[in-house]
Amino acid sequence: MLRIETADRLGNVKEYYFSKKLAQVEAMRRAGHDVISLGIGSPDLPPHPSVVEALYRGAQDTRTHGYANYKGERVLLEAIAAWYSRKYGVTLDPEQEVLTLYGSKEGLAYLCQTFVNPGDKVLVPNPGYPAYAASVRLAGGTVESYPLTEANGWLPDFDALERRPDLDRVKMTFLNYPHMPTGTAPAAGLFERFVDFAGRHGILLVHDNPYSFIRNDTPQSLLAVPGAREVAVELNSLSKSQNMAGWRVGMLVGRSDLLAAVLRCKSNLNNAMFVPIQQAAAVALGLDDTWYAGINRIYRSREQLAVRILETLGCSVRPGQMGLFEWGRLPDTVLDSGEDCYGFIDRILDEKHLFITPGGIFGSEGERYVRVSLCADEETLQRAVERLSE
Repeated sequence: MLRIETADRLGNVKEYYFSKKLAQVEAMRRAGHDVISLGIGSPDLPPHPSVVEALYRGAQDTRTHGYANYKGERVLLEAIAAWYSRKYGVTLDPEQEVLTLYGSKEGLAYLCQTFVNPGDKVLVPNPGYPAYAASVRLAGGTVESYPLTEANGWLPDFDALERRPDLDRVKMTFLNYPHMPTGTAPAAGLFERFVDFAGRHGILLVHDNPYSFIRNDTPQSLLAVPGAREVAVELNSLSKSQNMAGWRVGMLVGRSDLLAAVLRCKSNLNNAMFVPIQQAAAVALGLDDTWYAGINRIYRSREQLAVRILETLGCSVRPGQMGLFEWGRLPDTVLDSGEDCYGFIDRILDEKHLFITPGGIFGSEGERYVRVSLCADEETLQRAVERLSE
């Protein structure tokens, strides 16, 4: 039998947490258990009917089933540029400053493959989306986490960043506001400080911005900050704000030469998405403010039940969170007992058949926290409250 070892680049990369945990949840369900899953942020609501209709119409056209343009079809490139202008006040050249992606997650990998050499350092928020660190490691880079703490409002300590002795070796910095997993809003002046920091140290900023419309009436783009285009690119997605997670529609926007470099990587690894999906995505981006107001009414109503779930577990919850989750601090009694966030959520899963997310998967600064998804209807959330109250 052929014996073949995995490449060294996989040495520090584990299977994605939810890949394994959701398989466990599914196995429990097949065994007859009624498991309530409030772990992952996969919207349970559908896209607007006009979006589905556009997909259907496009798929009926016999001319749409071939390969698409590597950058994306013009209908979607122009729709992205118009959306950025209308919603963020950012002007983009659709031909030069927009690149479509199979969801923004693949953009993380392309950016690291394009700009990070072995040994380059990349600043990654802690806590933060696990795919940031994984993308850096797969490219051979070195992950350097910068801590975000509740005491500092889940915002960076720029004084500490400035004191780092290795800034000359830092190639890239990831940031993400509204922040996942903590739901923290971008504070006034935060983006300006990041742009100033990056400009003085020659660091590429990568802003991951998929949550800007969820439970937030004032969406912001880093690229709206003066000077940002010189030092930054931004990832965005239709997964959350348009309920199109499974459609895999994302984008990278920013300076033309940076995007051209990423396209050199992407065009050798992937094509653009199915043309009718791009046509439907363009319709989704053209929806008016009533769409965003409608989904936010639903999420804000669910928010109250998610907070009750956390409080029933004894967690403390900071008000005013944004995005698709509620983030709560574990009670001191749990931590004092020696049980960590992983043991806590496993116990809740075993005893109550309720799956929530341990904060430790987002980094060491998340180990005292757990997260509850809002991607379940109110009846399901209420059942979770009742199950925990028994």
